[in-house]
Order: sequence, then structure tokens, then C-alpha cells
Amino acid sequence: MNEQPTKAKKRIDLLDIYRGFAILGIFVVNIVIMNSTFLNQDEFAKQWTSNVDLITTKTLQLFFYTKFFPIFSLLFGLGISMQALKLFDQNRLSFTFFARRMSILFIIGALHIILLWSGDVLNLYAILGLFTTLMIKKSNKLILSLSALFFFFPFYDQLLEYFFTLVNFRPETYLSKHTGETVNQIIREGSYWEGMKLRLLEYLSNIPMLFGFLAPIAASMFLLGLYLGKNKVYQSLGSFIQRIKKPMLLLAITTNVYRLTFLFVLVKHEIFSSEIHRQIFIKAMVLSDVVMGLFYLWAIGWLYCNTKWKKILSPLKYAGRMALTNYVMQSLIGLILFSSIGFGLYETLSPSKALLTAIVIFVFQVLSSTIWLTHFRFGPLEWAWRCLTYRELLPIRKKKNVADDLHQNSSLSTKTE
Repeated sequence: MNEQPTKAKKRIDLLDIYRGFAILGIFVVNIVIMNSTFLNQDEFAKQWTSNVDLITTKTLQLFFYTKFFPIFSLLFGLGISMQALKLFDQNRLSFTFFARRMSILFIIGALHIILLWSGDVLNLYAILGLFTTLMIKKSNKLILSLSALFFFFPFYDQLLEYFFTLVNFRPETYLSKHTGETVNQIIREGSYWEGMKLRLLEYLSNIPMLFGFLAPIAASMFLLGLYLGKNKVYQSLGSFIQRIKKPMLLLAITTNVYRLTFLFVLVKHEIFSSEIHRQIFIKAMVLSDVVMGLFYLWAIGWLYCNTKWKKILSPLKYAGRMALTNYVMQSLIGLILFSSIGFGLYETLSPSKALLTAIVIFVFQVLSSTIWLTHFRFGPLEWAWRCLTYRELLPIRKKKNVADDLHQNSSLSTKTE
């Protein structure tokens, strides 16, 4: 099986804009957790009672939480399917190739967890990416059915509890000796080695949330991305966006009515105290949030294709083309901002300051990505991932003349979508 990289083709700018937008939303959510871990987040949040912080908190709940992870997952699944389908059409699709590609991503994710931040999802994406490639040849009906099944299946918690009991895995024990105060002390004053150990414990303790809550959503979105990729929706995004205009607007209105009712009425109502009702309401809220995330993609696409906002949105494509690098860079910046190896700002930023910090950092990432991509073809991590995947040192600098053009075109890899 020939695994030589193929000649690169023109990227689809709107998909890169989507990725850039997703990276922004992911960081806005992640910086809240970087500023105060789940262990102490509720208690920490109680102290911020100013109007600007209360409004910021509601803004995050309404427009960010549980909306960008599905977007990121959908785009990741779509990108993998686009690459796999291209190889499939060329009769070059190899399970070995994608197993190696996803194994490398898994290792990047593991290093990300240990060295930078415990909230990594690249490990999960590596597993789901391999699963996605196995579904390439399946029917559209099966792919959509499995996507719906992964999302709506109600017994993940019970299955995980049974499995954990079977293998004697007790995630609740990993942080049992820690309190919000001890975590604060380790992050702000402890050594880097102590921080590494804490990150690993945090990851292990969060496995139920990762595989019981996030993994089903990600699997569903990966398969939806595969469906869109198989049907080559990316080749006519403008007409597709226009075609789904009415259903997207209707879904957005319906789900937002529910989301507002949930946040401002249901959570304060007596009916919410019932365990059964609460689980139903929460599941409906998650569904509404996911729909809102998909609506964001539609709205950005419609603005890009039909209005003068194209110029305003276009810079996002540079951050999107370096999505992996920027995602990991955000964790590095978070480590420097909040831990003892940097400024030690853990649990000092108010919600409004955390939001503003995320936006400022993202603007910096857009600018730095733009500058980098004027000289190089790929982001640093994107390039390294390609080289390791193809087991070849691929060119990264942009060609300067015709001779370079002919030389580099002979060894360009299939673009990482």
C-alpha cells in the first residue's frame, strides 16, 4: 500500500473559519476550569456577585457551555472523513495508516495531559477517529442511526458504573485526599512535578464525565461529520446552508425558548427536585445546547456567504488552520497564567476577567497564526503530526520560486482537515 502524501489542494476557507471559531469557544470554556477546577468551582463561583460577573456567568451558560465541544467534534470527524474518503476514492485507504495517525494523536493527547492540562480530549478524539474510519464504507442510514443512538442512549452512567465495578476502578478515590484548598496550594505554589501528578489524578477522577457525558456527544458528532463528508456537503456549503435555513431558524428559536426556561425557571421550580424530572430536563438542555452549537455554524456560514461579514470572519481561518497547535498553546498559556511556574493566578480571576483574558489571548493567536502561515504551510504540531504519520520529513516552508514549487509539490501531504 502506497502511503506517500498526495499533492495538496486548495483549502476550504469556511471550514477553517469554523475551526477558528470552535477554538475560541473551547478556550472561553476551558479557561474557567483552568481558573478553578471542578473540585472547587461551585464554591469559588459564589464570591463573584457583581452585575458584570453575574451577567458574564449567564452569558457563558447561554452561549458557550456545551456548545463548542460538539462543534469541535463535528469538525474533527468531518476532517478525518474528508481525508479518509479522498484516500478511499484513490483506492489507497489503509487501516494501518489511520491506526498510526490516531496513535500519534493519542500520544500527543497523553503528553498534553501530563505536561500541560488535564482537560484534554485528544485521546478521546484519537479513539473516535479510528472508529470513524471503520465506518467509511457503511451506509448513510446506519451512520445517522448510530449518531442518534450515541446521543440519546440513556444508560451510559449505569454501564460505566457496572464496568468500573467489574474492573475495580474507583475514580472518586483519586482526589479524595484533596480539597479545594490543597489543590489551590499545589497549583499556585507547588513544583511542576507536583502539578504533573495532580493533572494525572484530575484526569483519572474525571473519566466518568469524559466517557459518560462527553464521549457519547463526541461520537454522535463524529458520525454526523462523517455523514456530511460522505455526502460531500463541503463542496457546496453555500447552497447547503441556504437549503437548511428554515429548519435551523426554527430549531434555534424552539431550543432557545427551552434553554431560557430551564436556566431562569425550571432550576428554581419544585419539579426540578425530582431526580427523574431533573435528568429529563438536563438531557433536553444538553440537546438544546448542541443544537445551538450547530446553529452557530449555520449562522457563521450564512453571514460568510451572504453578507459583508466575510471580511470580518476571514481572519479566523488562520487560527483554524493551526487548530491543533492553538489548542495545545492555549493549555500552555493557561499553565503559565495560573500555575506556580508562571504568574500563579489560579482562583484569582473573576468570570468577567477570565472571559476577557480568553478573548485577548485568542486575538493574539489569530495574529500569530496569520504571521506564521505567511512563511510556513502548516502549524508546528500539524506539521509534526504529518511527518510522524507519513514517516517522512515533509517540507514546511512556503515555496519561494518555481524550482521550490516543483520540488515541494512532489512531496506535499494530504491536508489535515
